[in-house]
Amino acid sequence: MIRPQMTPEMEAALAEGRPVVALESTIISHGMPWPRNAEVALQVEDAIRQEGAVPATVAVIDGRPCAGLDEDQIARLGQGGDVVKAASRDLGACIVRGATAGTTVSATMRIAALAGIGTFATGGIGGVHCGDGMDVSADLTELSATDVLVVCAGVKSILDIPRTIEVLETLRVPVAVHGADEFPAFYTRRSGIVAGERFDDPADIAAVRAANAALGLGTGMLVANPIPMADALDAEQIGATIDAALAEAEARGMAGKDVTPFLLGRLNDVTEGRALAANIALVLNNARLAARIAVAEAAARSEA
Repeated sequence: MIRPQMTPEMEAALAEGRPVVALESTIISHGMPWPRNAEVALQVEDAIRQEGAVPATVAVIDGRPCAGLDEDQIARLGQGGDVVKAASRDLGACIVRGATAGTTVSATMRIAALAGIGTFATGGIGGVHCGDGMDVSADLTELSATDVLVVCAGVKSILDIPRTIEVLETLRVPVAVHGADEFPAFYTRRSGIVAGERFDDPADIAAVRAANAALGLGTGMLVANPIPMADALDAEQIGATIDAALAEAEARGMAGKDVTPFLLGRLNDVTEGRALAANIALVLNNARLAARIAVAEAAARSEA
């Protein structure tokens, strides 16, 4: 079993049973321009520290899976160059090639689990793509196989949300919504889909996670955390932009992993940068909630 490389702070936190929150790194390597990407990464880490937990940004550096990065490593990811994007299936190849990679949700879950980190904050997870029921993100299958709790702002709004929820149900992945009765749609708070389970207290979410583990469920858990009201975008504008961008992508012959960055770029252009601001706001919001859940889990372990 490969043991991820960790910073001394991370080693100490895990050894002492302190709350730790994993963070993905594709938002640094492929999600934002330099130097804003590195600035946001450090902002998110600071938000977790303010809530009483220890942040662990995950990546592959020179072929070594890492849980917890220093500022130089974050800057290296942010400046790009030879940095690739890795899902869980790509990790073995990255190790053999000695590659440096930003990790997606699935890869971050896998490395976090190897490090012994059970809570993870991201922006949004992948899912079933619109118009192609066979184009399903590895994030969903990783959630079915890896016992890590993932806090997100819902499924990315460019995806087919109802079908994604159906796949998660088929895969036995518990899904909860924090503080709302409706599943969020990333940039917007509403998707038209009623939440299966609602919890308002992070300690209750931690307790559900513990109950799932005691039952031997063997899966991860998805917690959808709606974007703050003040940062949410107009749902009609987002929907119309996505529809137009999907049609354009199809006309250009785009497929697979090329579609998502194209759609996100179109959204940011049409909203005059407000999509990027919303993305940053929701990531910070998710990091804070994940830290509160991790703190509650650590407290419960201590009491036990």
